[in-house]
Amino acid sequence: MIEVYIDGASAGNPGPSGAGIFIKGNGVAEKYSLPLGNMSNHEAEFHALIEALEICYKKGLTHSIISFRTDSELVNMSVEREFTKNKTYTPLLERALELAKNFDLFFMKWIPSAENKVADELARLAIQKNNR
Repeated sequence: MIEVYIDGASAGNPGPSGAGIFIKGNGVAEKYSLPLGNMSNHEAEFHALIEALEICYKKGLTHSIISFRTDSELVNMSVEREFTKNKTYTPLLERALELAKNFDLFFMKWIPSAENKVADELARLAIQKNNR
């Protein structure tokens, strides 16, 4: 099984934002730190999921068992329910759900922040990359 840890972070709300993605499994560990520009923290969380799905798709992991893990209750609940009240997040959720259809087995799991430290560090590093 492949575990994909995701996190989004913003310096301000809105402010410079970043996505952190940590993929591990099958003897491989990969880290991604992606600047996202200016947005809210919740938008960054959704973008982290979208970026992770796109990376996994491009890597050909569509037939693998993949468990996406996030410390964002909003993202987790939105994916689980396939709905978000906030219309700002609707297109982001729709994009994530569309990408998730490419995977044979897609799982999303909420985890405490303490279990998501690597993705969090990568997201915070990505914020700094916005200024470069």
